Amino acid sequence: MNITDPGHIKSLFKGSFLVSPETLLAKLQQVKAFVFDWDGVFNSGFKDAGGSSPFNEIDSMGINMMRFNHFIRKGENPVTAIISGERNAAALSLAGREHFHRVYSGIKNKKEALLDLCDAYKFSPAETAFFFDDVLDLSMAPVCGLRILVGRDTNPMFHNLVSTHELADYITANDGGHHAIREGVELLMGLTGRYNNTIMQRVAWSEHYQQYIIDRNAIKTQYFALQGAAITEQIT
Repeated sequence: MNITDPGHIKSLFKGSFLVSPETLLAKLQQVKAFVFDWDGVFNSGFKDAGGSSPFNEIDSMGINMMRFNHFIRKGENPVTAIISGERNAAALSLAGREHFHRVYSGIKNKKEALLDLCDAYKFSPAETAFFFDDVLDLSMAPVCGLRILVGRDTNPMFHNLVSTHELADYITANDGGHHAIREGVELLMGLTGRYNNTIMQRVAWSEHYQQYIIDRNAIKTQYFALQGAAITEQIT
């Protein structure tokens, strides 16, 4: 049986709710796109000598299930993108493998990339769910409709600033190195009342899931970066 009581869903999560579960659900119902920062969100923020930082399969599976949950509810794949202030080989790899729509790399004013994405796929920033963790993301947070801040014990002042200025809706209990994305997507799927249905359809490899995968895998990932002052598609 699916859990449908928002109050019970809230009791399962240890993060900070800056809005009620009911408000989160209302925001989620308007979402057409899921957008992720990379460093500090998919990982702890540490980089190797080549400047890359990793991802993990726990978060990747969570994102896939969230996209399928959206497909169940809306009948179509959501737009999915990464917007990062740096160019990261692991981000390009995950996005291509999982058929995200776009990756924007090396763009410091992230709102510009968001508006470019919105223009390309004809949705508004208010129809975007944004997973983020730090200062560079605050150009986007005010305009996005649903905001999940990846929590970190080391920056309570930043959490306070975000909360005071109403720049997030939920702060995860886990940090980026401990599967904060999975926490966030589990919360969102739980609020829809279709968490169990989503997972069990995947387990059964249902016809519905097979159609989702066909549609998802038809997405050709595009890669963008700044060239001069213009956001330009890159050949990778």
